Amino acid sequence: MQNKNKTVVKSMKLLDLFRTNWKLSLNEIVELSGIPKTSVHRMLGSLEDMGLLHKDHEGKYTLGMLFLEFGQLVADRLDMRQLAYPMMKELRDEIGEAVNLTMIDNMEAIYIEKLDTLHPVRLYTKVGRRSPLYAGACSRIILAHLPESEIETYLKETELKPIGIGTITDKQKLRTVLQQSKLDGYTISYSELEDHTSSVAAPIFDYTNKVVGGLSIAGPDVRFPKEHVPHIIEKVKRTAAEISQKLGYSNQK
Repeated sequence: MQNKNKTVVKSMKLLDLFRTNWKLSLNEIVELSGIPKTSVHRMLGSLEDMGLLHKDHEGKYTLGMLFLEFGQLVADRLDMRQLAYPMMKELRDEIGEAVNLTMIDNMEAIYIEKLDTLHPVRLYTKVGRRSPLYAGACSRIILAHLPESEIETYLKETELKPIGIGTITDKQKLRTVLQQSKLDGYTISYSELEDHTSSVAAPIFDYTNKVVGGLSIAGPDVRFPKEHVPHIIEKVKRTAAEISQKLGYSNQK
């Protein structure tokens, strides 16, 4: 903390509350943040002046429109997202299920692009959603391709909490799954992030041969019968490989 500006850190703590809360009053922000009310009031005023927060007629705060501008700038500058989009659309149109693209950020997976299924019943994964690396195919495939030392450090420091009915919470079982996923070049999850869902994912590599993301097809488990899974695996792996090639990856290096 000694090298960080405390006011900036506290301001970010306030903004972080809006990840999971759409609208908050001053008192709610004080209660959730644990920061003194006078300090919160002062910081909220500054954040509002800068356009980072907006206060409505009820005196409640929401994220300001400046975040929309910044968010679009970040999205536009993610080369992987731009390169992957046409191939993701082709994959979605061919298989008919939702296609998700994740990248690793601070030892979490963050969804940076998605294309919804063509079916009326769908999963509502949002761009910007984060998930732990141990849960869900599109997250776990990244973890599987990290260096062994990083995997072990992650497993030692991370509590495997159940999220869905199929979340892997046993570390030895997870190690086995990770090893097999790396050998196979894909992984499958069943009800790990949401109950009664299935997902197939393959890794994406950059020009340094480093894993940078994951590509998945996901949907309700009733639409993933066993006889169709091999075809889905083939298509996901093929598309992830094409994206990796566009990013400069070559398995000959």
